[in-house]
Amino acid sequence: MRLAVSTDGHAAPAAAPSSFEARWSDLHAKASQLARMAQLSPEPLTGTLASFPERITRAPTPRRELARQGVEDIEAMLRPGLAALETLRRRGNAANAPALALWRQFYTARASVLALAGD
Repeated sequence: MRLAVSTDGHAAPAAAPSSFEARWSDLHAKASQLARMAQLSPEPLTGTLASFPERITRAPTPRRELARQGVEDIEAMLRPGLAALETLRRRGNAANAPALALWRQFYTARASVLALAGD
């Protein structure tokens, strides 16, 4: 979870990126962090992954809405998962096996969202 400092000096959750493209990019930044924890090579945000936000804008409205909801759902899965994995690491425990399990969930969920573009 990203944190921002509020006007009273306390840490507060940072606002989620507003545009779909920014949210998609932020999602993949989190996925890269997860991949490293799972001892995998992070995927570059290129090709089909990079062009998804533009391609989904050409899809029918119901698919665009499903894609938006799918990204929100993946974000909701990754946020606490990454926090839990980081807690494991701080406590000196290995996090690669649970990180790999979360990576597989992310990968499957993302594949479903990518399919909405209909290419």
